[in-house]
Amino acid sequence: MHEQDSQILSSPIEYLKGVGPARADLLKKELGIYTFYDLLQHYPLRHIDKTKITLIGQLNPGLDYVQIVAKIMHWDIVGEKRGRRLIAMVKDETGILELVWFQGISWIQKNLLESTHYLIFGKLSYFNGRPQISHPEMEVFHPATLEAKTRLEPVYPSSEKLKARQLNGRQLAKLTEVLLSQIQTNHIPENMPEEIVQTLQFPSRYEALHWIHFPNQFNDYQRAKTRLKFEELFFAQIRLQRVRLARHASSKGYVFEKVGDLFLNFYNHHLPFQLTGAQKRVVKEIRQDTSRGHQMNRLLQGDVGSGKTMVGVLCMLLAADNGFQSCLMAPTEILAQQHFQGISELLQPMNVPVALLTGSTKKAERKVILEGLANGSIPIVIGTHALIEDPVIFKKLGFAIIDEQHRFGVAQRAALWKKSSLPPHVLVMTATPIPRTLAMTAYGDLDYSIMDELPPGRQPITTIQRNEMARSRVMEFVRTEIEKGRQAYFVYPLIEESSKLDYEDLERGYQEVISYFPSHRYRTVKIHGKLTQEQKDASMREFVSGKANILVGTTVIEVGVNVPNASVMVIESAEKFGLSQLHQLRGRVGRGAEKSFCILLTGSKMGQESRQRMEIMTSTNDGFVIAEKDLEMRGPGDIEGTRQSGALDFKIASITEDKELLELAAKTAEKVLEEDPDLNLAKNLPIKKYLQSQKGKTGWSKIS
Repeated sequence: MHEQDSQILSSPIEYLKGVGPARADLLKKELGIYTFYDLLQHYPLRHIDKTKITLIGQLNPGLDYVQIVAKIMHWDIVGEKRGRRLIAMVKDETGILELVWFQGISWIQKNLLESTHYLIFGKLSYFNGRPQISHPEMEVFHPATLEAKTRLEPVYPSSEKLKARQLNGRQLAKLTEVLLSQIQTNHIPENMPEEIVQTLQFPSRYEALHWIHFPNQFNDYQRAKTRLKFEELFFAQIRLQRVRLARHASSKGYVFEKVGDLFLNFYNHHLPFQLTGAQKRVVKEIRQDTSRGHQMNRLLQGDVGSGKTMVGVLCMLLAADNGFQSCLMAPTEILAQQHFQGISELLQPMNVPVALLTGSTKKAERKVILEGLANGSIPIVIGTHALIEDPVIFKKLGFAIIDEQHRFGVAQRAALWKKSSLPPHVLVMTATPIPRTLAMTAYGDLDYSIMDELPPGRQPITTIQRNEMARSRVMEFVRTEIEKGRQAYFVYPLIEESSKLDYEDLERGYQEVISYFPSHRYRTVKIHGKLTQEQKDASMREFVSGKANILVGTTVIEVGVNVPNASVMVIESAEKFGLSQLHQLRGRVGRGAEKSFCILLTGSKMGQESRQRMEIMTSTNDGFVIAEKDLEMRGPGDIEGTRQSGALDFKIASITEDKELLELAAKTAEKVLEEDPDLNLAKNLPIKKYLQSQKGKTGWSKIS
């Protein structure tokens, strides 16, 4: 920013005419407004057209704020004590309207003039079917008053404390007007290159900051809003993409030069099924990444069952063809064992050695594996975090796959890089679909791939919602499935890990399941927070092997656990679960050739949001659609792992409502940085200056 600009806009808010120390304290505490620039960025919620008059006869429940011109016929005070109110009846040539006041009655009473025409403005509501305005703004009507109102008036977010101190939306508008009268064009320099502003037909930054508050017409306001939203998203993208570029530039990586015999042999002769288009695309992206000499850092998100493991196997063979070792790190022993079994079976015909290293690997076996990793005779190892412990030394680790990345801390991942002279290529896999818009803002420093097709042979899961009254019918249905030789899950909500209440709920549920499925005929196992890891693993093994018909548990049923024979998932008190959790749990079934079912058992009283979640779950199996809906309902701050500093702190943009603008901002930022990664060209200096001026204000100070 220019010197004058930073001097005026960085002035403390108490120095603005009409503010002073007491009001300044309130503005800081209530709205986070410390400087002139903060006030300028306290954007209005909407605007009101005060040049428009509505006739009383045209009022209807679809209208929000209205302005009418009407004559007071009569008024009256009704009710006692707290229920006391002043009611006035006003009319124009088309009808009658009621005005009502609950506070300040004596002052209003003194100032109301019967048979006088007023300009009346306020929020329209209906009481007993009649139109009514509570606490309207009023002034005696003169035609000249209306002519003087040439522009839209802003409505600002305020708070009860501010209103009590005469700082309501109207006063905030006055302060903003005072501020804008002091600011000239050169106080607000451009922060984007001229060609971007012109190509996208944006108003100047000076105009945008004026029009967002006081537009002359609605179109000006829309243009200002679009420009300011774009600007926020654009700078977030510039910062994230620069982090990614810096990593690409500085992090040297191993070069996988060729696609060799192992890869081609497996691809041509041993694939159990045709790859989907999405799998082929991702393998190609990884193939390109690993051939460039930079370390790959890629997030692969694919819905439950989209075939991410197969992509992993192909990549590990690609590494082996180039003389490198690979590891796959899973968050739990059971998942590591399942990956090991699946991958060993796939690679057995080709005699590629695969090892499994977890906390429970026996000492003698561990010794053999550690030697094989150190001398390079084991090209592929699957394991838990035991892989990152000190005794594990690789001869040449070139490719690391991390399954379910949000379960591993950054420090654990970093320990893996130290196993190699150059950091290995990293593929982070997650079955938690992240909406594209969120991935672009919260994970924008990672390259990412999406797999949005299911492999052939996977049947969609039928999801139904039933309330408590239908429990016995649900149990009968589960029994018919078990009689066919299938298995079932019963999942109970976890309010707080291992809390007494959860344990009692689960115990009650377990007893209830046993009452329907007596132990002399059926085997039911349970998993909850109070059990030791060994006990959990033992229960899980019984279920995985098919010895147990039913698994009762809280949400500790792991992501990724594969029991192809399980065909029913019953979720108890389903209204207490979030959308992505429900979708994850549903993904535990539907992994075999059999038709599978997910039954959402809910209480009879459900709020609107819970009902909405049940409707979404029963209408789609698509994890990406569900993730988008989840984001819309909960907002970005609540989605796991996204509370990254600054990444989502937008004042005016919204990643759920402004998807198209976000895509445009990302493309524009990419184009700028492709041509000028260090922002040294004269035309990009506005970007550089703005980034420097914002240091420390956005939680991004480490970056720009």
